[in-house]
Amino acid sequence: MPESKTGQAARRYETQDVSLHSMVYSALGLAVLIILGFLASWFVFKYYVRVQKLGPPASPFDNTRTLPPAPRLQVNPAEDLKAYQAKEDAILHSYGWADKSAGVVRIPIERAMDLSLQRGFPVRKSAETEKGMAEVPDGPQPKAARVAKPTRESGGQ
Repeated sequence: MPESKTGQAARRYETQDVSLHSMVYSALGLAVLIILGFLASWFVFKYYVRVQKLGPPASPFDNTRTLPPAPRLQVNPAEDLKAYQAKEDAILHSYGWADKSAGVVRIPIERAMDLSLQRGFPVRKSAETEKGMAEVPDGPQPKAARVAKPTRESGGQ
C-alpha cells in the first residue's frame, strides 16, 4: 500500500460510519408524513360521508341500467359499421322522400347518374364554346351540354 505524508498506509474505503442521528431523523420524518397522510385521508373521507349522501343502496332485483352521458363507447364497432353501411346503401339505392313537405324526393344513385348524363352538365362559356355548348365524347351520352344561365345566387351578375 502506498504511504501518505503522515506515514500511514492510504486507505481505500470509507473511514466514517453513517450518521445515526440523520438516519433516525429521516425515519421519524417519514413516519410522521405517513401518519399525517392517513389522518388527512380519514378527515376527507368523513367530510364526504357527511356532505355527499349516496341514498339507499340499489336493489339487486332492479334490472334497470342507467346509461352514462354521451359520448359512449361502442360495444361492437364492426357490427355498428356494417349496420350503418347497410342503412346508407339502402338510402343510396332506393326511392324515397328527402323532404316530403318541400316535395323533394331521392332517387337511386345509378338513376341519378343516368339522368345527369342524359340532361348534360353546365359548361362555362369560352372561346371554344361560343354558344355555350361543349362537345362530349361519343357514347351513350348526348353530343352537347347546355350552359345554365347564371343567377345572382350562383355568382352571376
